[in-house]
Amino acid sequence: MISLLYALASLGAFALVAGIVLAIAQKVFHIEGDPMVDRLDTLLPQTQCGQCGYPGCKPYAIAVASGEADVNHCVPGGERTMLQIADLMGVEPKDLEEEAAAPMLAFVREDECIGCTLCIKACPVDAIIGAPKQYHTVIADHCTGCTLCIEPCPVDCIDMLMKPELIEHWSWPLPDTKRAQLGHERREQHAGHS
Repeated sequence: MISLLYALASLGAFALVAGIVLAIAQKVFHIEGDPMVDRLDTLLPQTQCGQCGYPGCKPYAIAVASGEADVNHCVPGGERTMLQIADLMGVEPKDLEEEAAAPMLAFVREDECIGCTLCIKACPVDAIIGAPKQYHTVIADHCTGCTLCIEPCPVDCIDMLMKPELIEHWSWPLPDTKRAQLGHERREQHAGHS
């Protein structure tokens, strides 16, 4: 009888210690949320503009991680963000949506601006500058074309224009390595015959 009580006490003590160890491990190694969502969210520009059809970058990241949304809906992020998301998700890149193909830029018609600052408050990336009762203007390099500044403007003095294509933003694809090697060999042959 004593050996049975001793066995039960030993088993109870072991269960207690195991429970404490598991509780500590759960606290130490607990991961809040989905790590893929967090990784996707860090790739997004955090403008919270809603152009993707979701109320912000985190909900869009959740939709992409769960397969509800495609990788090509982030207009401010453009092609670079879409390629990073596709690479992370292990899917093929897609063509950008129509509105993303032609980047837009907010433009304030300063002679009509009353300086109410409502557009400044609405801009998620602080691309509009100005002071109360002063003209406002848009910093072109910061504007993502989200259109969130248009609705709060009481005098309708903000237009969305095509973003100008500047030489600083041009990029060319890297050359195909085989073609580049052939060109290099031809140049060497031509130089040797001269």
